[in-house]
Amino acid sequence: MTLVAATRKYLNEVLGIPTPKEKPWAQAGGLPYFLQDAFQFSELELLGRPVVLAITPSNEKQALGDIRARLDKVRARAEQPLVFVTDALASYERKRLIEQKVPFIVPGNQLYLPDLGLDLREHFRQRAPTTGTALSPSTQAILIAALMNEPLATDWHPARLASPMGYTPMTLSRSVRELNAAGLAATRKVGRSQYLHRELPPQDIWVMARPLLRSPVRRTLWVVSDTLPAGRQWRLAGLSALARDSMLTEPRQPVYATTFAEWREALKAGAREAPEPSDAAQELELWIYDPALVPGRETVDPLSLTLSLQDSTDERVLQALDDLKGQLPW
Repeated sequence: MTLVAATRKYLNEVLGIPTPKEKPWAQAGGLPYFLQDAFQFSELELLGRPVVLAITPSNEKQALGDIRARLDKVRARAEQPLVFVTDALASYERKRLIEQKVPFIVPGNQLYLPDLGLDLREHFRQRAPTTGTALSPSTQAILIAALMNEPLATDWHPARLASPMGYTPMTLSRSVRELNAAGLAATRKVGRSQYLHRELPPQDIWVMARPLLRSPVRRTLWVVSDTLPAGRQWRLAGLSALARDSMLTEPRQPVYATTFAEWREALKAGAREAPEPSDAAQELELWIYDPALVPGRETVDPLSLTLSLQDSTDERVLQALDDLKGQLPW
């Protein structure tokens, strides 16, 4: 069944209305070629109003930033509501589209049409992995380290990945079980060694894992700059890190990330927490795992950075996060 036919059937089922009649959108031929290539366009009448469907081909994956920008260009020419139609959306993608009030339909799963006063989020069927709960911080760190440091490898040695983080064998065993239960990797034995085997490309594993991943930032505080111990190796994080890899303007005061253990050591060495933000202080994020997952970087890794800023509502930050995808090693 085509997406157009599936959309008509879905609207009939969830809204209890006669199956809407569909026809080609007359203005589609006047759009720039890049928009005609990005979407297939159809028009149908819904609740007495003509609606344009911008349908993405099922074999193509478009970045959310690109989708919003392209839909805005189409909307500027359309005189009726414009609805994005796709065959699947990850939970974080759905959340971002709703935050931006972008109408969309995933036939059989989800429907969000704010222009028509329709929001059927209670009917969503999310693609949750089998565990249904967030991965532990250690498991999240190991997965991100694997995706960033060994993106082309089909077999990951969990002990080698976990060694720089100082995790115990018990913690490592639990992480292996979690990755297996979530369907993100399978256990494979080679001789006496145990490996994690991935059957999907790294980008697919990242999308699949996103609903189970959390922001690594447990607490944010401000530190009096001249009390920080010399020789610290804290990594740039937050908007400071994002500005390094995008066109975003750097914040007035730098943002760094460290662990709770390293912060306690800094306190013992004389560091003092500032009572409020000021020009004489620096912003510090305390992470639930080591921010230095990728060797040789001045900033935190792009995947953890994305998770730390995923709840931002600033359009500039969201666009910069989309641009950050170009920094990924796949």
